[in-house]
Amino acid sequence: MTAVSSPRPPAADPAVAGHTAAEEDLRALFGQSSAVFALLAGPAHLVESANRAFFDTVGQERAHTGVPLGDLMPELAGQGFIALLDQVYRTGEPYVGRDVRVMVGAGPHARESFFDVSYEPRRDATGEVIGVRVLGVETTQVKHAQRLMTEHRALLEQIARQAPLTEVLDGMARCIENLAPQEVLVSVLLADADGRHLRHGAAPSLPDFYNEAIDGIATGEGVGSCGTAAHRREPVIVTDIAADPFWTDFRQLADQAGLAACWSTPILARDGGLLGTFAMYHRTPRVPQDTDLALIRVFAGTAALAIERHHIEEAKAAAEARARSAHDELATVVRVERELRAEAERRAAASAELAARMRAAAAAQAAQPHPEHCQLGDAPGCTAAAEIKIADSWGDSAWGCAAHVEEAILNVRSVFIANEELGGLAAYLNR
Repeated sequence: MTAVSSPRPPAADPAVAGHTAAEEDLRALFGQSSAVFALLAGPAHLVESANRAFFDTVGQERAHTGVPLGDLMPELAGQGFIALLDQVYRTGEPYVGRDVRVMVGAGPHARESFFDVSYEPRRDATGEVIGVRVLGVETTQVKHAQRLMTEHRALLEQIARQAPLTEVLDGMARCIENLAPQEVLVSVLLADADGRHLRHGAAPSLPDFYNEAIDGIATGEGVGSCGTAAHRREPVIVTDIAADPFWTDFRQLADQAGLAACWSTPILARDGGLLGTFAMYHRTPRVPQDTDLALIRVFAGTAALAIERHHIEEAKAAAEARARSAHDELATVVRVERELRAEAERRAAASAELAARMRAAAAAQAAQPHPEHCQLGDAPGCTAAAEIKIADSWGDSAWGCAAHVEEAILNVRSVFIANEELGGLAAYLNR
């Protein structure tokens, strides 16, 4: 009897076995990694397998395998990624990219990300390309950190060179809006000197009617996010404007502007004084993440630095203006005082000159010998001795005896005894 042996299974191809094992090792290595990993098959780039990080990136609602990558993520086609995969598949040459920008999703849910990526051809045992292996490490946070440092440095340089406050705040608002991973609209309000009202500072993306409506709002409990934050001196996070009581008086205005959430942080000086508020608005209800809060703290501090510097420069300019005004006033006073002194000296000189002339005239007149007989008698003349001199208001004078002098004084109102210097008064009193 002939023994019949059962057929043995064909021996496994070592090359195929090694290739499969290698890919299993890759799956094991990258299955729970934060690096993005995917195996694409065929010219259509079917997603054969991928790790969780890949599906977290594309969105868990699109976590499917066996689907062409272009169908799973149609937004990639317009960004050149599918063309790159076609090139790697066709040529067998790998592609490596650094800080590659990719927009994931579409419309209002689109998100900007950056990756270091590597596309490597997958080959079968014969060396034919059967797909593409995708490996990527997200560098979004590093890229954003670099951009943040660059933008922040530029803002500090603006502050250092004393750029206008409106220019600094407007640039800061635009910087944050560009850095934020999701759409955000930034507003900065400045506190009045008394801290009771908030004025428009910067809000480049908010509609004008909204900025005009909130310009000058009071600080107080329940006055929106900003008024309340300014009053409390602490952040106020309103995640849903439509349902928050702080927004009762402003809800219709916010709805008209298309605003659904507002996170506001007070901007405080080093001494704790209120400088203003820094707000981030959103189109949909949103809860802030740790990265949002960190961004808020960094730029609220930058805004405080800019505003305090502005106040210092304003105070310095005002002090210089007061000093110039005081100097001008002092110069005016000195000039007027010199003019008055010169006028007084001129008048004193004129008065002294007049007095001297009067003394000279009086002395000359006194030196003249008076007549021997009275000049005040009737036509034949009075033979009495001339003892007293009288004068009238017109400067005419005459000598007379006591009787005729008294008669003249009693009957002619403008006549008076001449002064003592001329000898008349003494003679009259001592008669």
